Amino acid sequence: MKITLLAIGKTDDKQLQTLIDTYTQRLKHYVPFSMEVIPDIKNSKNLSENQQKELEGQEILKRISPSDALVLLDEKGKTYTSVGFSEFLQKKMNSGLKNLVFVIGGPYGFSESVYGKAQGKVSLSSMTFSHQMVRLFFTEQLYRAYTILRNEPYHHQ
Repeated sequence: MKITLLAIGKTDDKQLQTLIDTYTQRLKHYVPFSMEVIPDIKNSKNLSENQQKELEGQEILKRISPSDALVLLDEKGKTYTSVGFSEFLQKKMNSGLKNLVFVIGGPYGFSESVYGKAQGKVSLSSMTFSHQMVRLFFTEQLYRAYTILRNEPYHHQ
């Protein structure tokens, strides 16, 4: 199974990007993983929240193939412990899924068309984090999940 993380907008903070790159490199030992950044919508200041969500949604859906499983990182999604998230991933792998796509939306969330295509929602916390921080938290939790599945000493219970 391949895992893709789609995210709206680039990471400006070099220190955060260095940490994201560290976990991305570590993940390559366990699973084919890639992160694709969808550029911010141009002239978004002239758009309503719904217009911005619709344009971002079109960009997200362009990158999804019919066989992909789409999971949104959404504050209203299901929360997992780290062990629970590793079990979620194991079930996806066992199902024979080829590509699992996680998406971090824009500042206003997702369009209805993206919600309609999604096969699940995961919440990293009920708190709100910057989209840049979510990338780091997600890649670290993905790495942690794979170390749990391999019984490696990274995660302590």
